[in-house]
Amino acid sequence: MKDLIRELIQQALVRLVDDGVLPSGLDVAIQVEHARDKSHGDFASNIAMMLAKPAGSKPRDLAEKLRDALPANPQLSKVEIAGPGFLNFYQDHQALARRLDAALDDVRLGVHRDRAPQRVVIDLSSPNLAKEMHVGHLRSTIIGDAVARVLEYLGDTVIRQNHVGDWGTQFGMLLAYLQEQPETGETGLSDLEGFYRAAKQRFDASTEFAARARALVVKLQAGDPDCLALWRRFNSISLAHCQQAYDRLNVKLSAADVKGESAYNGDLANVVADLDKAGLLVESQGAQCVFLDEFKNAEGNPLPVIVQKAGGGYLYASTDLAAVRYRSRVLHADRALYFVDQRQALHFQQVFEVARRAGFVHEGMQLEHMGFGTMNGADGKPFKTRDGGTVKLIDLLDEAEARAYTLVREKNPELAEDELRTIARVVGIGSVKYADLSKHRSSDYSFNFEQMLSFEGNTAPYLLYASTRVTSIFRKLGQSADALPGAIRIDAPQEQELASKLAQFAEVLVGVGDKGTPHMLCAYLYELAGLFSSFYEHCPVLSAADETTRQSRLRLSALTGRTLTLGLQLLGLETLERM
Repeated sequence: MKDLIRELIQQALVRLVDDGVLPSGLDVAIQVEHARDKSHGDFASNIAMMLAKPAGSKPRDLAEKLRDALPANPQLSKVEIAGPGFLNFYQDHQALARRLDAALDDVRLGVHRDRAPQRVVIDLSSPNLAKEMHVGHLRSTIIGDAVARVLEYLGDTVIRQNHVGDWGTQFGMLLAYLQEQPETGETGLSDLEGFYRAAKQRFDASTEFAARARALVVKLQAGDPDCLALWRRFNSISLAHCQQAYDRLNVKLSAADVKGESAYNGDLANVVADLDKAGLLVESQGAQCVFLDEFKNAEGNPLPVIVQKAGGGYLYASTDLAAVRYRSRVLHADRALYFVDQRQALHFQQVFEVARRAGFVHEGMQLEHMGFGTMNGADGKPFKTRDGGTVKLIDLLDEAEARAYTLVREKNPELAEDELRTIARVVGIGSVKYADLSKHRSSDYSFNFEQMLSFEGNTAPYLLYASTRVTSIFRKLGQSADALPGAIRIDAPQEQELASKLAQFAEVLVGVGDKGTPHMLCAYLYELAGLFSSFYEHCPVLSAADETTRQSRLRLSALTGRTLTLGLQLLGLETLERM
């Protein structure tokens, strides 16, 4: 509808230019927004106020001329002028009802995108393989997964890339410690966190151990067979830990999506050589650097992008440049989205600019850092265990399920144990994910089990319950929500509010895909659930006054249920038949 209204306004502007009311050559972005107050229609535009000065007219006078020049359209019932010159557009309820009927009968709920599909690489999760995943990896993993799901649903080809940290000094440290513990088997390595901690203590306490660890890094990078065999053993165990977390989180990541730092090791010398050929490389204190004038420190001096250390070693920038080139030349990406901590913003700005200047990415390829804030504890500081250590992600999920089990058992003591456990798993994991996804990704947020497990407010339990509430209507009816007869009719104010919100689903998904902001979908689903609750309270469904009204409201209910379920699934949450 927004696109339709923009097109109608554009046609009106052309007419006013032809009539001499507006000067030719105007370049203006036509803004159309949802009206905040439904008494002012469904959509509003401030185009008259934007163009009043170049037209030499009062905004309200120009608004009247624009309204008169608008072509008639069956999707709109009327256009009014409000305040200083807003154009308010009212949807035609019969046309809206027909669109919703078509959406209900469409397997894709009427979600179709106008633009051509793209190839989108999504860089997400990216834990370090020397130890187990901790809560710091949660945001990248689930935000990236939700955006990937939405883009796939919109028709894009999504290529997930788990850029794991599987190379570097920490592996030399682990290899040196494993050499000292030759009897260590798979069981001994099952607690990677403990093994890493012990190795780090040896590294910090012994200069001989540290020297041996660094020497093993050199041997590993040179391809020493014994070192590579041990390194592969570490990676295999660590990736198994990661996959366990991904499966628990219902995240679409597998071993096939892993493309770690080690994968680009053989190309790093080429990256440096190609930067030199492009005339970008400068030696500074023995290191190979790229200096860009637009990136300066507090003293006004250019900040270097170091691609090779004085001793010949490589850094994150080197690997990221190799990765972005691979994503352009091999994966042929139209977009590359990086779901990485907001604190890495400068790093990615520099890497993206160097990649463009070096010709590592093709013309038109979009490089976007989708930064996110930190997950904090109740004290507002990064989430830690009581003794100050990092919280393992698996431990957090275990606690979430345990708390959800206690809550669900209190509310439904009559349920069988298997069903209690299933509901607890869906509610517990879903609550952790939704609490994160419902916040704008660039914001920090405080982790709070009590809030996220509440059945009130913008939470997973509330939305999961809203979804099952729709399901219960058809269970009581003893009828499937599929292939319902009749047609939607929009009469009562609550039907109008619900119908208007349902019609916005595709627009919301496009916004999530374009901006990488799943919180927009969370807010939409929360508002939709609230409007359905009001509709259900004021508009009897099963006991409607007549069969035509009953079928109409059943169809509205079915479309709401399917929209809630699909929306939750696109966020990566499982849904339930009942709670």
